[in-house]
Amino acid sequence: MAGHSKWANIQHRKGRQDAKRSKMFSKLSKEITVAAKMGAPDPEFNPRLRLAIQAAKAQSMPKDNIDRAIKKSTSADEANFEEIRYEGFGPAGVGVIVEALTDNRNRAASDIRAIFSKNGGNMGETGSVSFMFDLVGYIEYPAAKASEEEMLEAAIEAGAEDVQSSEESHEIYCAFDQLAEVSAALEEKFGEATSAKPFWRPQNTIDIEGDKAATLMKLIDALEDNDDVQNVYANFEISDEEMERLAS
Repeated sequence: MAGHSKWANIQHRKGRQDAKRSKMFSKLSKEITVAAKMGAPDPEFNPRLRLAIQAAKAQSMPKDNIDRAIKKSTSADEANFEEIRYEGFGPAGVGVIVEALTDNRNRAASDIRAIFSKNGGNMGETGSVSFMFDLVGYIEYPAAKASEEEMLEAAIEAGAEDVQSSEESHEIYCAFDQLAEVSAALEEKFGEATSAKPFWRPQNTIDIEGDKAATLMKLIDALEDNDDVQNVYANFEISDEEMERLAS
């Protein structure tokens, strides 16, 4: 989404400062376990598992952790996680999509509703926000990996639909059902991506600043800090200056 890279970069620094690495690994492990349980435990035959492992490696998750997460998928004692999408609104009418993996639907719904309420938002019905987004494939590479022209040419050849390059990164968008194929083609040329995953891309964004921007970031932080939450998407745009102010 617009503003995604800037916020992701700030979140990466903030996450390191806040020592959230353990929680991040826990969420990555959960996705790997669920992916392996729903399909084959071999990433060669399971595109979702392959992407989950790729995401874990991009965050420097140790191989032992990845292997343990895969093995958990065959354990009778492992909890059965349910995939649930929640939708709601933040300050200034910003639409928010929350993807969760939970072993307790009632707890997750109650906790996420409370987070919205305490941080200037409100949870809506399913479909109240997602119609303003498109579910696509998202692949990210560091800007240093290739020139803008090289990445654009390679992405189009691989079947991507759009490329947005900046000083920090190359963001490649493709059809959701082509994610594994496009990701594999780009990996052959540029190596493993920083990120490759399904992504809710907003059709339009809302400019936000000042107190509303600060409140929105608190809402997103609180949602991402919840153990059941895997991903948070929102259709906002914040200026570079405002982003730096919020990060300070």
